[in-house]
Amino acid sequence: MLFGLDGVEIGLIIVFFCLFGGILSGFPVAFAIGGAGIISFGIIAALDSAGLLIHQAVDTGTQAYRDLVNSGVKPDTISVFRYPELPTYGEPVFPSGWETALDRNVSFIVNRINERVLAGQSIETLLAVLMFVLMGITLERSKIANDLLTTMARVFGPLPGGLAVSIVVVGAFLAASTGIVGATVVTMGLLALPTMLRNNYSPELATGVIAASGTLGQIIPPSIVIVLLGTLAGDLYSTAQETRAVEAGCTDALTYLGEPAVVSVGTLFQAALLPGIMLALLYALYAFGYALLNPEKAPAVELGGGGGEPITRSEGLTWLLGAPVALIVGAVLLGSAGVIGSQNITVSAFSDIGEGASLRTNVSEECKVSMIELHGQSAWDQAVAEQEALDAAGGVSQAQRLSEEELAAAKDAKIAAAAPIGTGVAVIVVLLGLTLLMGRGIAPSKSSQPLIVGAIGLLLMVLVDILLVKPATSSGVTFLMMLPPFALAIYGCRFAAERCATNDLIRVVFPPLVLIIAVLGSILGGITNPTPAAALGAGGAIMLAAYRKLQDQDRSGKVIVWSTFAIIICLIFGVNFDLRVNQGDITVETWIAFILAYAAYLYALFGLIYACWVLFSSGVLTPVVRETAKVTSMVFTILIGSQLLNLVVISFGGEHYIQQFLRSFDNEFTVFLIVMLVLFILGFVLDFLEIIYIVIPIVGPVIYGGSFDPKWVTIMVAVNLQTSFLTPPFGFALFYLRGVAPKEVTTGHIYRGIIPFVIIQVVGIAILWSFPSIVTIVPDLIPN
Repeated sequence: MLFGLDGVEIGLIIVFFCLFGGILSGFPVAFAIGGAGIISFGIIAALDSAGLLIHQAVDTGTQAYRDLVNSGVKPDTISVFRYPELPTYGEPVFPSGWETALDRNVSFIVNRINERVLAGQSIETLLAVLMFVLMGITLERSKIANDLLTTMARVFGPLPGGLAVSIVVVGAFLAASTGIVGATVVTMGLLALPTMLRNNYSPELATGVIAASGTLGQIIPPSIVIVLLGTLAGDLYSTAQETRAVEAGCTDALTYLGEPAVVSVGTLFQAALLPGIMLALLYALYAFGYALLNPEKAPAVELGGGGGEPITRSEGLTWLLGAPVALIVGAVLLGSAGVIGSQNITVSAFSDIGEGASLRTNVSEECKVSMIELHGQSAWDQAVAEQEALDAAGGVSQAQRLSEEELAAAKDAKIAAAAPIGTGVAVIVVLLGLTLLMGRGIAPSKSSQPLIVGAIGLLLMVLVDILLVKPATSSGVTFLMMLPPFALAIYGCRFAAERCATNDLIRVVFPPLVLIIAVLGSILGGITNPTPAAALGAGGAIMLAAYRKLQDQDRSGKVIVWSTFAIIICLIFGVNFDLRVNQGDITVETWIAFILAYAAYLYALFGLIYACWVLFSSGVLTPVVRETAKVTSMVFTILIGSQLLNLVVISFGGEHYIQQFLRSFDNEFTVFLIVMLVLFILGFVLDFLEIIYIVIPIVGPVIYGGSFDPKWVTIMVAVNLQTSFLTPPFGFALFYLRGVAPKEVTTGHIYRGIIPFVIIQVVGIAILWSFPSIVTIVPDLIPN
């Protein structure tokens, strides 16, 4: 053995140094990865041909090996790491020759590119990367960060360390709206860093909080990291659990686990929500605590210039806090009491399919033992009892077509159970009510008569829904009855919106906040998957940026505003009417609704095209599209190059060797801790993209093949990868900040300033390790 190392170990070292050298060469990383794969394969092939790379493999022909297998140990679990006393023999790292490995790699890379880049199942999800990048760059070019930083500094500046806290708030806000680390760090470094230094803030705190807050976009959804990691995690988890089920003696993962082995990007977005908020809170708490301990290095700052009418504390607490909370809590209580709820009376023409047992019990004895070990004896006994009851009843009942009498009875039952107030009406009343309350609280000295008219309209909407609208009332009649009180409510909300626009905080935060709620709400609520939501976000960002550009040019933005209302009209008609006009028995009101919805859709499309023209004519759209194409091309090129490098590692047995080493540990936590430490160390020298596409496919079958929740595993990895932006010497956030920092801020300041935040990242990972429910609670509460 060369240098006393196994041939596979030397091959892995060669791959690492080729990759590291390629990155340091200054050559574009996307191409350096593929080049590192080709060069390392050539070196390993040359050394193997010279007989210098010898791999020590377990000799499966010895009596000791046969005795071990006969004792019940599965051959797949036998390795030199777990059983070092077994006899071994030396073989080349390319047993069939490097020519065969090269031929296999060429055929595999074509298949992998086709499956994972061009036409595989994950390509639709990967399209979300393009849309989210377009959304982020568009919002960044619309100068949204400028307004946010100025406004938040006025809000939090008077607090100790307030400017640092405002940076964290803006970082979290931009993370949920743009998610582009480089743009966020550069923008905040240009705008906020000079202000913080002028106000005697410590350079270490200022640079650290800017760099750390800029990386929140890698964990707070919609996160590109989670999209890329989720596409891999879904395949790795499904494959690993199928393998685990077969090793346990079961036919498939559904039988063994009792549930499908599936994890989606949308579910991961739900899981990442609380961890992202937790990290932002930890950053803010550190900044606030630092200011309390070192008031001279993070002083309170009063920034004037804010707009809006001054209000008293009691007015603010009443109209901006107490009344909105009372409205929301009241709606929730009415919903729990059954007063607010669904009024849908649609009945299926078929009966429901009966539920099966909680676990499959018709399995082999080996699978039964494994399932009892996994789920527990009580869960198995319960499943057996459920299956016996089903068998006694004649098996699981099948769906059958209902008769006319049964359909009528089912419809009458739904009508009787319908809530007095529909969920849709309640949502509209709450949203418009909050608008009226905010308008009253922002400008309490102005006349409240228009707001009272709007409140009367909301009250009338509720009364009409209770007294006049019945569950069987058609959508058209309901729409006509709701139109007059809705018009009154809109009249009042128009005045409320004008008053809210005079407040800097609402004027700046509200537009991107609506976009964030629309994008994240559709994903987290399980309404759609990330790709359509990303398209919605990209379109909304273009319209928002166009409106901002029109305002800067003192031009009217009414086309954009009315296009936004057209989208709302489309949603209202889509929710309340069945717009499928290609069926038989289409009513007149359905045709009218379809025509109105289609007209609103065309106007919304016109508004989007008009917004694109505004941005194009003002020189904004071209660089946005060019930058989006560059970033997306880089991601996909890295994906292709990493596939080549992975195949090289697989070809000489590197992937199998690493997996055998990890599986030699009996404790799952130990294995995962080793993987997390390795990822943390690699984060010092590799970017998150290289780690995702090179390292995760190697260790994924091990960390996703155990009993850990895949959501928890993925979010732990994502938080770890977020740290790679902060760790010197190759932390990208540090490079971005160094490029825009003033001359008086040294690289030492940046490195010293980031150390506490790297420690906070480690503390955050430790908290998630100790309390996994932080990750899993939101997906458990929100149905998919």
